[in-house]
Amino acid sequence: MAYILKNNEGVIIAASPDTQVAADWLAVENTDTEYLAFLDNELKKHHTFRESDIQLARVLEDLISILIDRSLISYTDFPSAAQKRLNERQSLRHKNKLSLLGDDDVTPL
Repeated sequence: MAYILKNNEGVIIAASPDTQVAADWLAVENTDTEYLAFLDNELKKHHTFRESDIQLARVLEDLISILIDRSLISYTDFPSAAQKRLNERQSLRHKNKLSLLGDDDVTPL
């Protein structure tokens, strides 16, 4: 059961997958077409921003690798939780044969 909030015109302006946030939130089935259309529209609105976040994360991974390779920082400088995430990402990149961003275009500093 999902919950939606509609404005005075009857248009959905907010949704919750499982929590009735306030008394004016209406219960709908998870398969309700209006609810699903709202979710789809919201995802599309924020796609560019999410894509930018993904690209920035990749840049930061590459930056960390470069700094470690040049001995400007040490892997052990990172907290254990960060080390774990870096290991997971590096494993995924190796598994999927992903290389550093723009490896072909890199000019040594």
